[in-house]
Amino acid sequence: MIGLGRMGANMVRRLIKGGHTVVVFDVNTQAVRDLAAEGAVAATSVADLCSKLTGPRHVWLMLPVAFVDATIAEVARNLSKGDCIIDGGNSHYIDDIRRAKELEAQGLLYCDVGVSGGVWGLERGYCQMIGGDKAAVARLDGAFRTLAPGLGEISRNPDGARLGTAETGYLHCGPVGAGHFVKMVHNGIEYGLMAAYAEGLNILRHADIGKHAYEKDAETTPLRHPEHYQYDFDLAAITELWRRGSVVGSWLLDLTAQAMAKDQTLEQFSGRVSDSGEGRWTLAAANDEGVPAPVLAAALFGRFQSRGNADYCNKVMSAQRFAFGGHLEKHGEKHGEKPGGAKH
Repeated sequence: MIGLGRMGANMVRRLIKGGHTVVVFDVNTQAVRDLAAEGAVAATSVADLCSKLTGPRHVWLMLPVAFVDATIAEVARNLSKGDCIIDGGNSHYIDDIRRAKELEAQGLLYCDVGVSGGVWGLERGYCQMIGGDKAAVARLDGAFRTLAPGLGEISRNPDGARLGTAETGYLHCGPVGAGHFVKMVHNGIEYGLMAAYAEGLNILRHADIGKHAYEKDAETTPLRHPEHYQYDFDLAAITELWRRGSVVGSWLLDLTAQAMAKDQTLEQFSGRVSDSGEGRWTLAAANDEGVPAPVLAAALFGRFQSRGNADYCNKVMSAQRFAFGGHLEKHGEKHGEKPGGAKH
């Protein structure tokens, strides 16, 4: 395993617990030492890692996308024909297709594995979406099976048995690129689900708007029926309620409820939401396929907006309103506060 961050390190721990021998390397030497103390075999470099493996060798990368190509090139120089490189990060599936062709010319195998499970994977297991040559994937089945959640406590689909390894949490989705393609769409859906929960909770959060005084002027939309918005909802209790028998129940809701129980004002967060590429690539695929994905698009653009990337757009509209109607900007409310100064 090369890359011992939040997911890579815990994947190593799960593999070791499952009886596998894992050689580890990371530029963070402390991460290597920590895992060596837990039973991993420490390596001081990529070349050292490769030298400590016996053939056929399997080198799994859990790295940020920006470092994958350079690391693959270095790993490939230290491998032999028939060895295999696995990219478990969030690479673009198109890059997988290119990499596999380049490595095939050297006699090396390549698998792409979209991994979902986050920081909880050590305990819960990792859902794995796998692409690559059938022989290479079959050779790695023991590792995939160890990392996967297994049947767990989830009720079985009556038809699940005919779906092979899918019901245990890992699946060979198709040839090279297929794993990351499925993971790409998985993360696009994730963006949409997160946005739906967040928007709904935001509506509940502001359901007391009728209790707040508003200025009465041409720049303020009047609230016609303030008596309809007199609710002070306990979002921690509501998200916990929804976990019990609701059709919107999910692990994502479980995590949201935990966050709300700790502090439903979410004071420790600024609201800046990053994206690592999969949402953009999902929309690119939807565009190429000619299929609509308005929910996923809105969720992605919402992330852009959260980072201030709509500020200039908003300034343009403000300038336009001033130009055609003499409308002045209102600055009475601070960002992140309810009318009257109450914090969101």
